Amino acid sequence: MSSINNIQADHILDCKGLACPMPIVKTKKAMNDLVPGKIMEVQATDKGSLADFQSWAKNTGHQYLGTLQEGDVMRHYLRKANPAEVMKEQIFSSTISHEELQAKCSLKENFILLDVREPAEFAFKHIPGSKHIPLGELENRLAELNLEDEIAVICQAGARSERACRLLADKGAKNVKSVLSGISDWAGETMGSDSI
Repeated sequence: MSSINNIQADHILDCKGLACPMPIVKTKKAMNDLVPGKIMEVQATDKGSLADFQSWAKNTGHQYLGTLQEGDVMRHYLRKANPAEVMKEQIFSSTISHEELQAKCSLKENFILLDVREPAEFAFKHIPGSKHIPLGELENRLAELNLEDEIAVICQAGARSERACRLLADKGAKNVKSVLSGISDWAGETMGSDSI
């Protein structure tokens, strides 16, 4: 049991040091073993995990209670839903492969490439010409996008881009696609800080 500011967790899951999508993957597995109504504390250092957990809870029916931050560690609190409250997590069906995206970029087709990763991820590596709006800010920054345009959404490995696509589609986007495998396997041109 953990007690931080009087918040009691029935199970603690350590996801420190893991990047998207691993905190969600581990949480899904651990949530299966938790009794409905119990509280899980997920400890994560991935800055994108805040938006990930809020979106995941909304899409599954589990309750996102809140997040407390201590230094670099975020403690996300989730309540397991009762079986009647659980929804089947939707997979966004409209996708685009790296090859298709590369062809669009090469032909300079008119579309928006939306990168929903965190600022540090974007700074290290991004595709030239992409528009950067972190997933956690997307709903509040929709005015920066024309939802009538074709939008390809990319993240690190594909999980956040799916959640962003669902949000955009719910807000009226007509032609939105999630980039399969994210930028982690992208072999095309990139920009960003050189790392060692």
